Amino acid sequence: MAKIIVDGREIECRERIPVLYAALEAGWDIPHYCYHPGLDVVASCRLCLMEMKMPHPKTKEMDWSPKLLPSCQTPVKDGMEVRFNSDRVRDNRRDCMEYYLLNHPLDCPVCDQAGECWLQDYSRKFGEATSQMVEAKNVNPKKDVGSKTLLYQDRCVMCSRCVRFCDEIAGTGELGIVNRGSKSEIDVFPGVPLENELQGNVVDICPVGALLDKDFLMDQRVWFLKSSDSVCPGCSTGCAIHVDHNRDQVWRLKPRFNPGVNDWWMCDEGRFGWKYIHDERRLDRLVVRRGAEIEYPDWSALDEIARIRFGTVVKDDGEEKVAGVLSPFMACEEAWLLARFIREIAPKATLVMGPVPTEGEDKLFPQNNGDSAKFTIRSEKCPNRRGIEMILKNAGGPSVSFEDFVKKAGQSEFAAAWVVGGYPGEWVTKEFASSLAKVKMVFAQDLFSSPLTEAAEVVIPSCSWAERSGCFVNHEGKIQPFEAAIAPLEGCQRDGNYLFALSGESGLYNASRVRAMMAEVMPEFGKLHVPPSLPKHAH
Repeated sequence: MAKIIVDGREIECRERIPVLYAALEAGWDIPHYCYHPGLDVVASCRLCLMEMKMPHPKTKEMDWSPKLLPSCQTPVKDGMEVRFNSDRVRDNRRDCMEYYLLNHPLDCPVCDQAGECWLQDYSRKFGEATSQMVEAKNVNPKKDVGSKTLLYQDRCVMCSRCVRFCDEIAGTGELGIVNRGSKSEIDVFPGVPLENELQGNVVDICPVGALLDKDFLMDQRVWFLKSSDSVCPGCSTGCAIHVDHNRDQVWRLKPRFNPGVNDWWMCDEGRFGWKYIHDERRLDRLVVRRGAEIEYPDWSALDEIARIRFGTVVKDDGEEKVAGVLSPFMACEEAWLLARFIREIAPKATLVMGPVPTEGEDKLFPQNNGDSAKFTIRSEKCPNRRGIEMILKNAGGPSVSFEDFVKKAGQSEFAAAWVVGGYPGEWVTKEFASSLAKVKMVFAQDLFSSPLTEAAEVVIPSCSWAERSGCFVNHEGKIQPFEAAIAPLEGCQRDGNYLFALSGESGLYNASRVRAMMAEVMPEFGKLHVPPSLPKHAH
């Protein structure tokens, strides 16, 4: 660890990181636009300039440098001394902020970025209330640069983050800087719209309101939003995300820093693929069929119904005639509780992992960059295949593949099955539906109606991942917790609640409590992968 002196205070910092980031990590509020730790350093915004002690060219004694230096471009070195709290540095910040506001429109009340805009914050903290500008401002048209993104060039501070992201991370290079001087602006190359599969990240890293998400535009004021830490269920990468919500409605997903998994980024597939949470077709009540009659019992009756019906099958047909299908969209805690219930009531029951959806091949970014890829969209389109495998291994006893289960069910080898879905799209194939028709009793736990739920004796409405808490295990085996962001759909209960009661436990479901129970038999669940927090003043 290197030791440097910042504004007279000694701090320890990691070797070779920029002075700017070392100061941010130590709690300093250093203004910056162009610097981002995931992108190359260009040192163009000049807001982070500092004074540094250097040998005097004549006396060789250490003295403050005659010129200010960019802290984002200067790596830390043991023993170096720098300062940001000086008149020269403060004057530079004021001059820079005045320059950035020369042509900036005063449209904060209608700007989608208001409330999380670094131009607003820096103007208040480091700028002046007045401007020397008397000439008319340059006015640029709004640009529709892609199917999901708008560019308000008037608001741009030319930090070039978006351009560097498209070049260095996406590898598609749609954006560029055209013209020079005060006429410089961001634009797409002719005939090449911003359509890469990571393009939503340019909105995240834009420090002002220049790049805007069409999907979120004018929907909510950000100060009304609450944010919950979660994990994207879109693929087996397991990107750490923030779920931004208000009044039990999700409004947007944003990436959360998670080194070694998704770093600062997430794909558009995960970013915009959450709309099924609020789909009007979702199942919203517990259904029990008794012959030709349909009943809608209270949730408190589910425990008794399940135990009586499964107990009857075990008594009449035998333990080996029971099966449980655990979905790779379940949280580990939920899968463990359900497996525990099935093993308790039928120790010889067959446990199965539900179908693992895949699409094509893994997509690497920058595109075609092989082992040096900085981001990967996995072909495995579920969040918890590894976790379900761990649960099945711990449960022991008979276990078969999903394909074998479908085959055996079609041969009438099962009399009862608890089948969990939770897939965001259609997943029940004709073959699967016809095989389950030969199973005497089916409990279907799912999000949407399907041939499975239409034929089931008991239909249990499931909750989306945003309404539940637990953990997923990604493709690398990292166990990542997530928390419920919104309340369940009216008429539903969180899956963990009824599975907790079903497994014989009393009290309320708590994911960390269940994980502690799991860790007693599976020690790996005592070691969670929790991403570190970014410095308070970093963006």
